[in-house]
Amino acid sequence: MVAESKMFVKKRFIGVVLLLVLCWITGCSVIPTPDVGTPSATVSTPTPVVTPVPTPTPTPTPDPVLVFMDGMTLKEKVCQLFIVSPEALTESTTATSLTQEMRDNYALYPVGGVTLFAKNIIDPSQVTRFNEDFTDLGDIPMFISVDEEGGVVARIANNKNFNVTKYKNAASVGSTGDTKNALQMGSAIGGYLKKYGFNLNFAPVADVNTNPRNPIIGTRAFSNDPLVVAQMVSAVTQGFNSQGIIATYKHFPGHGDTKEDSHEGIAVSYKTADEMLNCEWLPFMEAKAGDMVMVGHVATPNINGDMIPATMSYNMVTTVLRGQLGFEGIVITDALDMGAITNNYTSAEAAVNVIKAGCDILLLPANHVGAIEGVISAVENGDISIERIDESVYRILKLKMEYGILN
Repeated sequence: MVAESKMFVKKRFIGVVLLLVLCWITGCSVIPTPDVGTPSATVSTPTPVVTPVPTPTPTPTPDPVLVFMDGMTLKEKVCQLFIVSPEALTESTTATSLTQEMRDNYALYPVGGVTLFAKNIIDPSQVTRFNEDFTDLGDIPMFISVDEEGGVVARIANNKNFNVTKYKNAASVGSTGDTKNALQMGSAIGGYLKKYGFNLNFAPVADVNTNPRNPIIGTRAFSNDPLVVAQMVSAVTQGFNSQGIIATYKHFPGHGDTKEDSHEGIAVSYKTADEMLNCEWLPFMEAKAGDMVMVGHVATPNINGDMIPATMSYNMVTTVLRGQLGFEGIVITDALDMGAITNNYTSAEAAVNVIKAGCDILLLPANHVGAIEGVISAVENGDISIERIDESVYRILKLKMEYGILN
C-alpha cells in the first residue's frame, strides 16, 4: 500500500509538471487551487477596453467685422458709404481746420471719409493737424484721402510749401519701361502722404491713353500700351501699399479713349466688350482685394446698349468688374458732384442708383445729407435691401481694419 501510495504521488507530480510545461509553451497561465484533489483551473487575463476621448470641437473665432457691424444702426451703416469734402461739413467755402460747426455736422451724419483738395492744404504742420483732427473725430475712423497722382494732379507736391519728391507725370515714368521707377514713385508719394496723415490715395490712373483728342487723361496715364500701363500701375500700387497707403485704380471701364470731360457731362467709349477686354480692362485686372477701383461716369453704348454712366450700370460694375474680371475689393464712384451726374440726377437718385449698380463708396455727392437720407429711405421702403448695404459696409470696415485705420 505504501508503494502504491508513493507511486500515485509520483504520477501526480509528473502530471502537474507536464501541465505546467504545456501551459508555459502555449502562453497560458495557471493558478493552482487549494483543492489538491482537482487539476488547477486556467484563467485568461482580459484585454482592457480603452474608451476614446472625443476631441473637443474648437469654438470658431468671431469675425471682428461682423461683431462690429452688429452694434451699428442703419444710419451709421449708410454714412460709412460716403466720402465728402471738408466743405460739406461747414457753411464755409474753404476749410483748413476742424471747427466746432464741422464736428457738430459730422455727429449728425458720421460719414466714412473725407478728401482734401489743394485749397484745404496750406503747409505740412497745418495739414498734419487737420488730418489728425479728422482721425480722432468719430467712433469709426475715416478714410482720409487725396488725389496725389504725381504730375499735374498732385495736391501736396504742387504746393510750394512742401519739400517732397516731384514727378513730371505718369507718362514720363512709364516711358522708361522700368517698373522699378514706378515702384519708387509709389513708395516716395506714399511715404509723404503717410507722414502727413493720409491713408487713401486716389491713384494710380489705370487708363490707357489711346485717344489723342482726350481732354482729361493724356499724360496722367502711364502709356498708350495697355501692357505697359498694367505693369506700371501694379508697381506703383506696391509702392503705395508699402507705406500703408490704399491705392485706387481709376477710371473703370476706361477713360482713355473718350473725347469728353466727365466733369462737364457723360464721357462715351464706343468700344465693344472684346476691344475693352484686350485694352482698357487689362490694367484693372491688376487690382487686388485690398485696393479700390474707381468707376468713371463713362457710358458704353456698344456694351450696355444705352448712355447710362458706368457708375450706375449693374452690368458694368457687378457683371463685368466683379464677375468677369474677378475684382473683390471696394468699388468707389468718381465724384458725384460732376456734371455727368448733377445734370441728370438729384443727389438722392444718384446715390440709390450707384448702390443698386454695386458700388460701395459714394464720392463727393453734391448734397451728402440728401444722398444719405435717400439711401436710408430706399432701404426702409424695400427698394434696396439691408443685405446690399451690409455687403458694402463689410468691405469698407474690413479694409479699414486691414490698414489699421479701425482697430
